[in-house]
Amino acid sequence: MSKFWSPFVKDLVPYVPGEQPKIERLIKLNTNENPYGPSPKAIAAMQAQINEDLRLYPDPNCDQLKHAVADYYSVGPQYVFVGNGSDEVLAHAFHGLFQHDKPLLFPDISYSFYPVYCGLYNIEPKQVPLDEDFQIRVEDYQQPNGGIIFPNPNAPTGCLLELDKIEELLQANLDSVVVIDEAYIDFGGDSAVSLVKQYDNLLVIQTLSKSRALAGLRVGIAIGHPDLIEGLERIKNSFNSYPLDRAAIAGASAAFADADYFHSTRNKVIASREWVTEALSTLDFEVLPSEANFVFARHKTRDAKELAQQLREEGVLVRHFTAPRIEQFLRITIGTEEQNQTLIDVLQRCI
Repeated sequence: MSKFWSPFVKDLVPYVPGEQPKIERLIKLNTNENPYGPSPKAIAAMQAQINEDLRLYPDPNCDQLKHAVADYYSVGPQYVFVGNGSDEVLAHAFHGLFQHDKPLLFPDISYSFYPVYCGLYNIEPKQVPLDEDFQIRVEDYQQPNGGIIFPNPNAPTGCLLELDKIEELLQANLDSVVVIDEAYIDFGGDSAVSLVKQYDNLLVIQTLSKSRALAGLRVGIAIGHPDLIEGLERIKNSFNSYPLDRAAIAGASAAFADADYFHSTRNKVIASREWVTEALSTLDFEVLPSEANFVFARHKTRDAKELAQQLREEGVLVRHFTAPRIEQFLRITIGTEEQNQTLIDVLQRCI
């Protein structure tokens, strides 16, 4: 603690990201990265940007990427916002779109950055319990609020809220902004982007870190009514006018254009998720129904913390959470077929 800190800094509780280990030969199944590399076309597009033009600032509006996203989702570019990773986009949404004089609603088991943003932007959080099956109950969100946010599929559970339920929630909260955090939507379910033209209170936020394997590039997007997008642009241009560099704009645009590669790698992950789910079930794990690129599972008799440590000692890294209700669960990222097989082999020895 420093005497030079602003008063609010001492009360902040920062987000703790998943471990990025420096140990070699670990099978890293703890931070939901894609086991397959980015589109070769995206890599080529980024490499083409490494030239003397790096002396010039990138396009502050990122028009190339906005048009690529707009074309993909059949919306106008005025519906699209881009930022330096979806966490930055989320931060702008918290800062500028939620009513700070009313509580923000989000699930009690959800992305742990949400309470951090509430602390940073002086927003009152109100955590709404998931049901006994770790599902969102739409009727629980029919109460006074200054906004609603949740991941879909949820994290860390992987459970999906169907599109008709999202529309029911939107109709019950027409005076509040509803943010759907779709970091994992490409691995199951239908995107709520299809609803943005109908509901001016809906903002959908996505990332290129998961299904498009560009976690190291830091690109996030938001899609919503142009009035919401304008609010985000005002904040962005009061904070950082150049959130994406030239390589990021080019690589992300190419990734959206390469539909064949996207579908191929996504389908591999989905198939592997089903295999891992079945394999874990045969080892006496309870596995929540997942539509993400990870599974959330607890063993019927073994302690989760001890299992996570045993796996690490065997060279397999998974994520263990200590929050109430989920302290006996492990979140396991879907890896390559070889990595998944190693995970199961190690668990067979540990259990």
